[in-house]
Amino acid sequence: MSTKTQIRSENYLRMTFEHDAEFVHGEIVERGMPTYVHGTLEGLIFAEFDRLRHSHGLYPCIEVRMKVAADIYRIPDVAVLTAPAPQEVPDQPPLVVVEILSKDDRYSDVIQKLEEYREWGVAHIWVIDPSTKRFSMYTELGPQNVSSLALSEYPFQLTPAELFADL
Repeated sequence: MSTKTQIRSENYLRMTFEHDAEFVHGEIVERGMPTYVHGTLEGLIFAEFDRLRHSHGLYPCIEVRMKVAADIYRIPDVAVLTAPAPQEVPDQPPLVVVEILSKDDRYSDVIQKLEEYREWGVAHIWVIDPSTKRFSMYTELGPQNVSSLALSEYPFQLTPAELFADL
């Protein structure tokens, strides 16, 4: 039986990685290396939200470490804050978290991460699957396929056809 090395969150926050890793209950969790499509989708989603920065006070960010709980640091692909991002690691839930699936993602790991976001209080948890070009929302009922991603309180709506138009 092998044992995993446990570290403290303070040590994790001082570490650097070739491709940033997450921290869950004392363990370093590697993230999949993004592909061109993955990175392009992050940029396109960021741009859609960034156009609402000045008019609606929405502040998107890409791959920023966030303190989800005392011993959990996650790195959403895209997050949208309703106040300017702090200089340190954000510890208040963003309005939106977007996870873009990678081919090497394990379903149970993705669900665990999405549930952590929900328990943290993220209002809108969205999942984009580039291989099927489908969108899902994650709620207390689990993932649910949707025809678009929208925020009723903001002028924001995005369909798969719009997002994947040039990919």
